[in-house]
Amino acid sequence: MARSSMLLRHLGVSSALATSLLVVQPALADVPNVVVSIKPIHSLVAGVMDGVGEPALLLEGNESPHSYSLVPSEAAMLSDADIVFWVGEDLEAFLERPLEALAGDAQHVAIMETPDMTLLPVREGGIWDEHAHGDDHGGHDDHAEHAAHDDHSDHAEHGHHDDHADHGHADHTEHAHSDDHADHGDHGHAEHADHDDHADGGHADHDDHAHAHDHSGADPHVWLDPQNAALAVAVIAETLAEADPANADRYAANAASVQEGLAQLNDDIAARLQPVADRPFIVFHDAYQYFEQRFGLTPAGSITLSPEQAPGAQRLAALHDRLDEQDVACLFSEPQFEPRVVAALAEGRDVGTAELDPLGAAIEAGPDAYATLLSGMADAIVACLAESS
Repeated sequence: MARSSMLLRHLGVSSALATSLLVVQPALADVPNVVVSIKPIHSLVAGVMDGVGEPALLLEGNESPHSYSLVPSEAAMLSDADIVFWVGEDLEAFLERPLEALAGDAQHVAIMETPDMTLLPVREGGIWDEHAHGDDHGGHDDHAEHAAHDDHSDHAEHGHHDDHADHGHADHTEHAHSDDHADHGDHGHAEHADHDDHADGGHADHDDHAHAHDHSGADPHVWLDPQNAALAVAVIAETLAEADPANADRYAANAASVQEGLAQLNDDIAARLQPVADRPFIVFHDAYQYFEQRFGLTPAGSITLSPEQAPGAQRLAALHDRLDEQDVACLFSEPQFEPRVVAALAEGRDVGTAELDPLGAAIEAGPDAYATLLSGMADAIVACLAESS
């Protein structure tokens, strides 16, 4: 220590400050090395760690977590991690093997496993009321009676969200490959008069799609509900405090501050969206139902079932019909995917177009990113729907 102190004094640091720097150095080294998968969750973690440390971010937001592949620098992040926060295998399937192979000694915290978190079921189709899995799913014409499926836009019936967490459906990337599932006509859906019957009716073979995930069938975009985010913040703070007891009080105080901000954000967005809540819109892929249901919006469908798969001719035809039938006010694209199909659907029609980004591609990572992301989504929705009213 004497040699190090002499070096610091040589660099112009006073003797007292040199000693204090050397004393605090071990404490700083005890702060856990934290890695987070996507920007919205990273923002929540960064808020809880504010003043203590900075978490590393894997996906900057320009990439889709549904089909991402790690690069060497990101693999190195995982190798050095003490704690990894991710949404879960239903969203970031690309992380399952790397977490075990590269971060096997780290603590893995799946945000979807947060106690009491609202979990919504993956909706059956991009248009939802036809119970369709895509363009070529033979044998599904007998689902006309499933028009009640469109009641997802009737939010009064969704007070039982958590009951849907075990529907046994696959995630967006595994289950929603529309064009090559023509043999799904034998799934025995005829008796499924309502959505809840999917918990145990005729789906024995769906386990192959879901890989027996604990949350198979649950929509993984849980962060788009600010109340879910507040629950996640509590788990983040508890996890960090257990790994770093010396800073437990700071994590707890930061978490309380973040949760207070989330409550205010929730109220502000609700007030801003209320005037346009009854205006129908179509999104690029079905990523927004937590936001839609939290704020009472009126979604009319999604362009594609799987964000990596372009819609086929029959789906596009159905979407054209939907635009007319429900007087759709706006079509939303996403920065992670090609927007040409949105432009083609809107061509020649009195319908607005705008962009929604559930990941915050253009937002600077950090504690403020989450609020900026949700506020930006609200701004885009209000601007597009109000202009089309």
